[in-house]
Amino acid sequence: MKYLWTEDTGAGLHFWKLVNQLFFDDGLVVESKGSNQGILDALSDLELENDDRYYIAFDYVVDNQDIRNKYRMLKIIEEKSEGKIIILDMICFEYLILAFETLVEWTGIGKTDKIKIREEVLAVVENHRINLSKINDEKALQYIAGFKRYSTERVMKSLVGEFTQNEKWSVKGELMGECWYRDCCVSEHPDSLRCGRPEVENGDEKIRMLIQSAEVQRVIGKVGL
Repeated sequence: MKYLWTEDTGAGLHFWKLVNQLFFDDGLVVESKGSNQGILDALSDLELENDDRYYIAFDYVVDNQDIRNKYRMLKIIEEKSEGKIIILDMICFEYLILAFETLVEWTGIGKTDKIKIREEVLAVVENHRINLSKINDEKALQYIAGFKRYSTERVMKSLVGEFTQNEKWSVKGELMGECWYRDCCVSEHPDSLRCGRPEVENGDEKIRMLIQSAEVQRVIGKVGL
């Protein structure tokens, strides 16, 4: 069996199930372990069978010490698994959304300042962190300075929230917002700019475009069926 374990619940788990359904033809068993510690606990109790493979979608940023410590433990488990446990190289689910090439056009956000901050942040993401030393835009620096407990993941989640305020594009609830995977536009106010103007209307085609985006493909490239 091939498994994909994630710490995500709600919309994040829904996303991975859609990836499994539409890209891997339901070839994976997708399960949430509820947290990064939940993944570690499940792996520590795991008895590996010969043909089993476990793909681990583990949120990893280097500017959070607790996550770094848990990631080191995860790497040790991976190295001892003889190739049966494979860590996917990702920052977090929200980064997959933030990096989606047509996010701005689809969600219809009109906040030019947030669009600029997104561009600045995406341009300096390297080695699982935002390289603050490379940001020259004053508003972007002010935005980041506003976080009392700064981490790359917190910035990603906050920025994604700015672009997905319309509940039909939300990535915060139990499921992804309907506009990500159903025929569009399903908003009660289709004339609103906040509904966006996706170039495609078919739900399956839209979620496939997200799955086929550069960052998602980079992350799932290790998954072999």
